[in-house]
Amino acid sequence: MAQNYNQLRKGANEVTKTLKRGISELVILAGDATPLEILLHIPLLCEDKNVAYVFVRSKQALGRACGVSRPVIACSVTALEGSQLTPHIKTIFNEIERLLI
Repeated sequence: MAQNYNQLRKGANEVTKTLKRGISELVILAGDATPLEILLHIPLLCEDKNVAYVFVRSKQALGRACGVSRPVIACSVTALEGSQLTPHIKTIFNEIERLLI
């Protein structure tokens, strides 16, 4: 859905950029990324910036969810003022927070 609103950035480098710029709302990481070390800095950045992040099992499934045929190891849903996705992002953020408690 975020892809349709041009609020989706794919790849570890793009996710890192959005986190450092402070425009990231939600980060999704693939648990089967090899080597896993290419993703290990992202959860630390997320916690510094208070951005919710989750791991999914498969980079293939994450790629399909992002609307591409290639595997994706990380993606970020970015903030956009007045976006229709804002309530959905807040709901997801609240669900993630609830899982952590």
